[in-house]
Amino acid sequence: MMFSKEHEQEITDYLIFHRLPLDILVEVKDHMISQIADIQMEENVGFDEAFLKTKKLWGSEFKMTRYSIFYQEQIPVIVKRIAKVKYRSIFKKSLIFGLASFTVNLLLIYFSTDQETYSDLFRLYNSLFVMFPFLLWLFNKNLRKYVKKDFKYQGKSFFTIYQQNLGLFVLTLNISFQLILREDKYVFRFFRTDDPVSVFSLLIALIIPYILHTTVIFVLINFFEHKKTMTKMNNFLTI
Repeated sequence: MMFSKEHEQEITDYLIFHRLPLDILVEVKDHMISQIADIQMEENVGFDEAFLKTKKLWGSEFKMTRYSIFYQEQIPVIVKRIAKVKYRSIFKKSLIFGLASFTVNLLLIYFSTDQETYSDLFRLYNSLFVMFPFLLWLFNKNLRKYVKKDFKYQGKSFFTIYQQNLGLFVLTLNISFQLILREDKYVFRFFRTDDPVSVFSLLIALIIPYILHTTVIFVLINFFEHKKTMTKMNNFLTI
């Protein structure tokens, strides 16, 4: 069954009113159109009545809830459920790549002949975690406006489910820069010398880079997913 542009726009406006990110909105809209068409065929009713019944079927999905880890404001239940699945996948990848990065950091110790060499290699390696996100930002000029946390479609909906977290870009760049300026002596001393090292200081020196690298990797994966999703939605945004 064909729907008029006015009817499709009515469905879109309804979903925007419920603040669905556009990537989820597009999927939900297709499902709603299919359900409305089925109700019209089975019950021989008009669009308005079929749409009303469909909205009741989706009512529980649009109830507002909190997902405070990533969203400051309340979001629909369906968005939280989808976000949890997608972010869980990104977290797993980030932790694995972060562990690989942690391993590289340890290898730098054994490639270094002294503390000064290790410090230079440490700064060089961690500089990559600043330069790569910066270059990514620099050479994706057309996407910058869609990365802004407060930039929304019609002032109401995020463009993708990933957009909320892209504000971490600036934060991770700043922390990464602070890490580069810092000279780490505890790790090298522990693994390559017989000098006494505070356990607490050693753990901090090992854990902070791992957490930071994992966060940067999370942001990068998040960005690429955002970019890929925006590309898929070109037709919708053009319309």
